[in-house]
Amino acid sequence: MGRKPEPDMTDGQTPVRQGAGRRMRFGVANRLLLLVVFFIMLTEIAVYIPTIANFRNAWLRDRLAAASTAALVFEAAPAGSVPAELEAAILRSVGAQSIVLKTADARRLLAASNMPGRIDESFDLRDPSSWGSIVSAFHTLAASRDRVLNLVGPAPTGTDQIEITLDEAPLRREMRRYSIIVLLISLMSSGFVALLAALAIHLMVLRPMRRLTTSITAFGRNPEGAGRVIEPSGRSDEIGVAEDALAIMQRDLLRELNRKKRLAALGLAVAKINHDMRNMLASAQLLSDRLSEMSDPIGRRIAPKLVATLDRAISFCQSTLVYGRAVERAPKPDRLNLHALVSDVAETIAPLAPGIAIDNAVPRDFEITADPEQLFRLLLNLVRNGADALMGAGALPGAEPLVRIRARKEPGKEHGVTVIEVCDNGPGVPPQARGTLFQPFSGSTRPGGAGLGLSIAADIVHAHGGEIILVAAGGDRGLGGATFRITLPRRRKKSAGQQGPPET
Repeated sequence: MGRKPEPDMTDGQTPVRQGAGRRMRFGVANRLLLLVVFFIMLTEIAVYIPTIANFRNAWLRDRLAAASTAALVFEAAPAGSVPAELEAAILRSVGAQSIVLKTADARRLLAASNMPGRIDESFDLRDPSSWGSIVSAFHTLAASRDRVLNLVGPAPTGTDQIEITLDEAPLRREMRRYSIIVLLISLMSSGFVALLAALAIHLMVLRPMRRLTTSITAFGRNPEGAGRVIEPSGRSDEIGVAEDALAIMQRDLLRELNRKKRLAALGLAVAKINHDMRNMLASAQLLSDRLSEMSDPIGRRIAPKLVATLDRAISFCQSTLVYGRAVERAPKPDRLNLHALVSDVAETIAPLAPGIAIDNAVPRDFEITADPEQLFRLLLNLVRNGADALMGAGALPGAEPLVRIRARKEPGKEHGVTVIEVCDNGPGVPPQARGTLFQPFSGSTRPGGAGLGLSIAADIVHAHGGEIILVAAGGDRGLGGATFRITLPRRRKKSAGQQGPPET
């Protein structure tokens, strides 16, 4: 039975890695080896073509030289004095059927055995062309029957030329034997060169490339294993650059995967804590309701504050503490008095920051449209960051620890903007922390800090369509420490028939 294909998991399950188990059947080494052999054979063929033509010309010149020597013998002997048997023997040694001397006046037949019935090809060795020699050589190799050649060359006795006729069969046999020798030598040369090339390619290219692919495959199977990160070999060529880049990419990916894993574990822990914390806060809320029934004036004054704080805590748990869900809920804008909200923030922070003055510099009648709970959390995080910095490092020399909140309205696009600033007179934000100030788990500048306060604040501001920045050196009218500036767009006034509170 055939092998069933694995399903493609696309519904949140582990996806099938296409090609992860594919085996190489014809790898780079085999391809390079075949290419090397192919190129060597092409080179041998390019060399063989003129070589076989030269071999044919040399063989024919040898026959012509032997015929010239025989012509001297025949010319020196008196006419008719050479016996027929000797004449036939001389022609056999030359390999010719006839020898003719040609002068300006006439042609003289010196010797002949069997006069050919026809001449298949005539070839002049006095000034042969390269292309004509190559064409004639391949005509000889490809001939399917015995042919008769007429060979013309310079005569040895000062006459114009000597001509001989000869059978092509011995020449064809010699040329084919020579071709087989060349082919065998070419194959052996190709094999030897291919072996050396394969060894060099294996050592210089294939082995480091296999190291790269093995590292990539192993890292793909288990990217969380730190031991699977490739160790660069220190090469100075392109493979060395690829090793360095792969090592950097694997380390960055491993760091990011570990970070995502910690975030996932944090989300699960937050969900568990949220479940139990919500029940405990609900019980505390029921107990705090009884404080409002006490006759003690201090208890009656504290009870509303305590109930409001518990309500906010329960609301935070209901939303799973933002990063447990990885998203912030959409704001629910409402009309609010910013001065009163800042006073609530100051009263909430005061027990946690003894000795730190919280200056509410917001005008008493300053009103904006925003989500009250989210704006409270935003200012609470910023004020507490400033208070923690002052408790840890103290204020600037000659100054009392102070956190100030102020607000103003400025003209801007469309209907203007509302600017809220939270300033302190502490040591400020270190330069190395400013680049990741609003990233989760990266922006904390105090020991034990989680690095979530500024990230949550940035998410809330962005959800309101605004922006938050750190003003360098305390900004204009700053206290000399850190100044966080929040810019929120102002909303257009709405008529009584429209939903939502109007902006003024």
